[in-house]
Formats: sequence, structure tokens, C-alpha cells
Amino acid sequence: MADRDIVTPARPHALYAAHGYSPAVRAGGLLFVSGQVGAREDGSPEPELEAQVRLAFDNLRGILDAAGLTFDDVVDATLMSTVPDEAFPLAIRLLPDLWNGKAPPALTAIGVTWLSGFLFEIKVVATLRETNGG
Repeated sequence: MADRDIVTPARPHALYAAHGYSPAVRAGGLLFVSGQVGAREDGSPEPELEAQVRLAFDNLRGILDAAGLTFDDVVDATLMSTVPDEAFPLAIRLLPDLWNGKAPPALTAIGVTWLSGFLFEIKVVATLRETNGG
């Protein structure tokens, strides 16, 4: 098995412990981030769609920060939503600010029927920097 370690944000929400999964795993020169939703610290969803999307991005930023990375290091992103006609245009509008004008990652958007009470989720893979042991 490849060497791997868990990356946890400074302020993890309750879903990780409640459901027994890692926020992210560093392995093989990559950071594999679990799907991030607009979960408040207690694990409950932010009720309004735009606030939920923004919080999902903030939660993702917290994991990238914990790994010593930024959105510039993201090479692949998958967006999922139970309300894709509403969520994807909103997310696509917000994404350029995250990439800071750099080349955007590969992107897949999927409409789904269930996200455990959430409306939007983003999952990414990022490359590790050599200074981070990647």
C-alpha cells in the first residue's frame, strides 16, 4: 500500500467524525479531497443555496490550507448537485475567483438525486508541492 496521510482542516465540521471518513488523503504526490458540502461546524447544511455553495468552497479552502496548498494546485474538480440548473451556474460564476486567473482545472458537473440533505458538493484532486513532500 502506498504511503498516505490524512489532512484535516484547522476547523473541521462534525460530518467527518460522524461518518468516519477523512477530509483529505495525501498519497502518491496528490491530495485527494473528500467531497465538500456547505456544512456548518455542527455538520448541518447552510440553508440557502448560494451560502451553501460558498461555504463548500470555504470548507475546501480550509483543507487546501491545511495541506499547504491553494486552489492553484487543484488539477481536477467534480461538482455535484441535487439542483444542478441552479447550483452549477452559480458555482461556475464563482470558480474564476478561486483560480486567481490561472489555468482552471479539469471539471466535471453531475446532477444527482441525493446529497444527504445538501444541495451542492465539490470534490477535488490537487498536486502536492515538492516542499510538502509531494
